Amino acid sequence: MSFPPKGKSQITVMNAITISGTEVGKLIELHLKKEVENLKQRTGKCPGLGVLLVGDNPASKYYIATKEKVAERVGIKSFEKLLPASSTEAEVAQAITEFNNDDRIDGILLQLPVPEPLIADNLLNLIIPTKDSDGLHPINQGLLATGRKGIRPCTPLGVMKLIDVAMASRKAEASSDVPPSDLSGKKAVVIGRSILVGKPVSLLLLERNATVTMVHSKTKNIEAEVASADIVVAAVGKPEIVKASWIKPGAIVIDVGINRLPDGRLVGDVAFDDVSKKAGAITPVPGGVGPMTVIMLIKNTVDNFKRKHGIES
Repeated sequence: MSFPPKGKSQITVMNAITISGTEVGKLIELHLKKEVENLKQRTGKCPGLGVLLVGDNPASKYYIATKEKVAERVGIKSFEKLLPASSTEAEVAQAITEFNNDDRIDGILLQLPVPEPLIADNLLNLIIPTKDSDGLHPINQGLLATGRKGIRPCTPLGVMKLIDVAMASRKAEASSDVPPSDLSGKKAVVIGRSILVGKPVSLLLLERNATVTMVHSKTKNIEAEVASADIVVAAVGKPEIVKASWIKPGAIVIDVGINRLPDGRLVGDVAFDDVSKKAGAITPVPGGVGPMTVIMLIKNTVDNFKRKHGIES
């Protein structure tokens, strides 16, 4: 991955730099592995991740297997509970309580979606906020909204790291230690307003001093709003809705969406082939935000362990 030479404006770029979440995630993974080895030497313990899956959704099984493989490579121990789709709210709540009370576990993942009639929000609220590796508990969401320290949601954290890589020096290689970018003077448009991505990533962008606009299904003239943006985060769940005509030349485009077409292909919310000819930097689907979500879940678990043991990050 390389950036255009200094002196050339991104506005003139005709082919976007592809920012690989797989590549960046592997570099962060190597950093976390070293960190976990050091933590084991200091404390005699290792971080633990509690994984709870309700039902047998094939996609959920795949995601969990991926997360557990990364955890194993980093040196984190996984504790898994598999419950049938017929489980009651009380039965799932009991499993969460057991994870809450298990001192070996520093992060809890409730794999979403949960089968009906279970209500995900009710179950997420039961997770102790300090073990909430997904960053979805209302307390952690509130800490983010008020600008206080807390656990941040995984996908938005991954989005911000990819923006940092895109904003880095032209000669910089993607790495785990790319510094947080100052987005002062940059206009960011977030497409989508979910608590998983849209709302929290908007707040993280605000923390970096970006001027943020959030658009959604009720917004008038979305195309014009997006076309003025230096940074576009697409998280709406509609295949290839974002066209090249929406994009400002040289813009950074982060595609959070993942959609399966009738022919079996996976595509994002962005029409990659066309937009990549106009943007300055773009993430692919698959291989963009997805791997970053996984590694940020692992990082949150490690950070939870460090806070529990009074170790500064």
